Amino acid sequence: MKTLRIAALAAGVLLATTQLVPAQAVGQHGPKYQWEVKPTGSTSQFRGLAAVSKDVAWVAGSNGQVLRTLDGGKKWQNVSPPGQTLLFRDVEAFDAKRAVVLAIGNGEDSRIFRTADGGKTWAEAFRNTDPVAFYDCLDFNNSRNGLALSDPVDGKFRIAATSDGGKSWKVQPTKGMPAALPGEFAFAASGTCLVAGAGRTAWFATGGGDRPRVFRTYDGGRSWKVTDSPMGSGEAAGIFSLSFRNQLHGVAVGGDFATEGDAVKGASYTSDGGRSWKLVPADKAPKKYRSGSAYVPGTAKTFLAVGPTGSDVSVDGGRSWTQFDSGNYDSVECVGHGRQAGCWASGAKGLVSRLSVTR
Repeated sequence: MKTLRIAALAAGVLLATTQLVPAQAVGQHGPKYQWEVKPTGSTSQFRGLAAVSKDVAWVAGSNGQVLRTLDGGKKWQNVSPPGQTLLFRDVEAFDAKRAVVLAIGNGEDSRIFRTADGGKTWAEAFRNTDPVAFYDCLDFNNSRNGLALSDPVDGKFRIAATSDGGKSWKVQPTKGMPAALPGEFAFAASGTCLVAGAGRTAWFATGGGDRPRVFRTYDGGRSWKVTDSPMGSGEAAGIFSLSFRNQLHGVAVGGDFATEGDAVKGASYTSDGGRSWKLVPADKAPKKYRSGSAYVPGTAKTFLAVGPTGSDVSVDGGRSWTQFDSGNYDSVECVGHGRQAGCWASGAKGLVSRLSVTR
């Protein structure tokens, strides 16, 4: 079933447009946001995205392809692991040389690779050997500690952890993991179904069951607490992306990727670290399904959300959203402060863009 859902998701987003539209002001005198396309020359779908700075970014996608730019997207280098045709869905980069990529799929198709020389060489750091496990996303608290999330195995979500920057991974015991709901799983849509915070905190989000949920840990994945979400859920619906600006304040976005209608109950926000979530009213939420989200560093409460039908911005911590673009993006990530700050987005048919903000 998970393979069929992934195939449907990949096919559905290819139907959306990649048109760049003029930016719209947020508020009467607010800044204007616009994506500036940075041509990659690729036709891969890039759901994996890692922003290092306004100049350095990595993308990973279909056909085993990984690209890197060092000059703000003027030129892209193909730094793919040799001989791979796997489906990469997540990439986390620490700098211009060190990165970790996740390939998804049933059984041994779920793998993790690591490079420390800018993609000149890659080492396979993890290969899933359980035919039931299916890894969806990964993230790092810092340059050493990280977690990777698999769909439930024997009734519980599975976590693999690293403490050496992704060189080695160990599957964690599930004693501290709450039981999964019938049909519950995570979405491998943008690499943000699991996000890591300061210290040993992390959150992951789900869908597929009779309600979406958000899990949280404070001890690096050994034990988890879970909270029901007021967002919509279903076989192809739930929470697709989480983003936090600090330990307390975050947003969740999603919807139903199998429909072209409105994203019913498609966004929520938290002010207590994920212990509770408030639903964004329909007239203030993104109007369509959104697969990725990111906090904009250096701002008080600004978040971005992207999906195959457009991009939205919230300047009030996720309580209301305004669409500013209609392009087809799967993932968004922001990083840095001051002159090195940058927000990037990636999606279908090799599309990668960097955010321009005009005040």
